[in-house]
Amino acid sequence: MTDVVLFHHALGLTPGVTGFAGTLRRAGHTVHTPDLFEGRTFNTLDQGMGYIGQIGFGEVIGRGTRAVEDLPADLVYAGFSVGVLPAQKLAQTRPGARGALLYYACVPVTEFSPAWPPNVPAQVHGMDADPVFAGEGDIDAARSLVASAEQAELFLYPGDQHYFADSTLASYDPDAAALLLDRTLAFLQG
Repeated sequence: MTDVVLFHHALGLTPGVTGFAGTLRRAGHTVHTPDLFEGRTFNTLDQGMGYIGQIGFGEVIGRGTRAVEDLPADLVYAGFSVGVLPAQKLAQTRPGARGALLYYACVPVTEFSPAWPPNVPAQVHGMDADPVFAGEGDIDAARSLVASAEQAELFLYPGDQHYFADSTLASYDPDAAALLLDRTLAFLQG
């Protein structure tokens, strides 16, 4: 099956993230879940973003890059929210990338390279009224990625929740999460 690196969101490597990884493993995939926060987890987005403010976004990306140094090159890079930063960077810049799964976030392609690499498929998932994804420009970056890449899709879900696929949080939307999972599994099979 497929080797995946799944980077966590700003709350850290929580049971919701490891549970999602477990679901992918039960489907036959190998999933690596690096801990970018060195064991720290947070109860609120503000707390998690406060920690990121201390270490810096560059360090989050750097920790993600270092986490895959000893892994094979032919990986699918996936990330939830802030985990999209290392996932997207690696999908765009590490030779051998097999794909990118970007959940709740997307940054302009030019942040990491001049263009999306050919033959690297991508999916971006977000809610259409999420104040972070839709309100802070991620949706525009996702649309631009889809327009410029050979094989990229943007999936919008109705709603205003950011962490909608994390079954351990109040923001969980079971219908949207099930659809996201189905689309993810189809991507990994392809």
